[in-house]
This record gives sequence, structure tokens and C-alpha cells, in this order.
Amino acid sequence: MTALHDPLDHDFLRNDLGQPVGEEIPDWLPREAPPRTPMAGRLCRVEPLDPAAHAEDLFAAYGEDREGRNWTYMGYGPFASLGAFRDWMEKSCLGADPLFHAVVDSKSGKALGVASYLRIDQAMGVIEVGHIHLSPALQGTAMATEAMALMMARVFDELGYRRYEWKCNALNLASRRAALRLGFSFEGIFRQAMIVKGRNRDTAWFSILDKEWPEAKAAFEAWLAPVNFDAEGRQKRGLAEIRAAGLPAPTSSTG
Repeated sequence: MTALHDPLDHDFLRNDLGQPVGEEIPDWLPREAPPRTPMAGRLCRVEPLDPAAHAEDLFAAYGEDREGRNWTYMGYGPFASLGAFRDWMEKSCLGADPLFHAVVDSKSGKALGVASYLRIDQAMGVIEVGHIHLSPALQGTAMATEAMALMMARVFDELGYRRYEWKCNALNLASRRAALRLGFSFEGIFRQAMIVKGRNRDTAWFSILDKEWPEAKAAFEAWLAPVNFDAEGRQKRGLAEIRAAGLPAPTSSTG
């Protein structure tokens, strides 16, 4: 068994009884829910999901995943027809939590992926990003990174949340690597947390905190800058490399 962390080994604040206690959060007020408004960057827009506007584009984009491997770790799908996909969207994707968004290519105007805010805890200032499903045309692109940065910027800069979470099937190594690349910290595995599509799911937990956001934001801005890409669109420096360089906090919003 893993030994318990001993708080007495560290210099924590202590109450009048000498017991270690957490830092005070003075004047805290519940945060507002994320609004149903677009987030615009240089490469993409992240806008509230609309089946009428996005279903056809998304179904076509997901169809480029010929083997359907991108659906393996999703809790739903794949869908055999556009009608079935649109019906699922209309029944499942129009609520306030999860709050689904489409990632739309600024040049083509096509929706190429989906991500949502969910488990929105306004009282505690905690929110999760999930239902992330990027089509082959979006995977591994600067547009995908910008979309994630835009969603983080709304949570921290616009709404003032304290904690942003990323959770995934512990066997989904691509998702775990993506979380680390984007600046999330791994927190552990919740064993036998769910049953998904008739199979056990252990869930890997990641988070980024408000005090960590300025460094992550600076790295996003530096990585996304046009000067960081060559004529063929290849990055000159990786996001983790830039973050490790310890850039100063930015003075303007991402994008």
C-alpha cells in the first residue's frame, strides 16, 4: 500500500490547536456559469454546438476516421447515419451542463471537432473540460491547441474559476499525453470509476489551477505565435519546451 502523505512534513498554516489547515480564501463568491457565446482565436472559433449548423460538418469530419478508433473511449457512438448523429446531438448536447461547443475552422467555416464544459461547480469554482472529440483533420494541429487555450482562458480570465479538470479513460494514452502537453498535472487514477459501453473504466484525473494559468497562458501565446512555425507549418519549439523556459505572464488574452 502507498504511504499516506504526512502534512506535518511541510510548513502548512496552523490553527490555534496547532493543526495544519488550508489557506484562507477571503471574499470568495460563486462564479457565473459559462455563457453561450463564441470564443474566437486566430485559427478557430469555439462556439456553442448547434445541430442545425454543425451536425453535417462534424459527421463528415468524423467519417474520415475510417476505422472508428476515435470513438473507442467515448461513452457513445459511432453513429451509422447523419440522422442518428443529429438526433443524438439534439437529445444530448443542448443542455447547460455539459455545455457542448463546436471547434470551427476560421478559414473554411467547417466544424471539425467538439469539446464541452461539464461538472460545472459554480460554488467551488471548479469546472471540467470533456467530451473532447477531434476529427482527423483537427488532431495534432495548432487549431486544436488554440481551441483548448481559448476554453481555458474563458474559465480563468473571464469567469475566475479556481480549478480546471481533465478526466479520461486511464487506458486512453493519447488523451493522457494531451493533458500533460497542455499543462495539466496528473493527480491519480480512480479505479473502477465507471462502466462505459459494458466495460470497466478506470479514470485518470488531471487539473490546472488558477495560480498555474499565467505560465500556461504565456506558453500558449508563444507557441501559437506565427513566428513559431516554419513555411510548412511545422513548429519550431514545442509547447512543453516553451513552458519549461519560464516565460513571463502575458498582458493580453490568449488568441
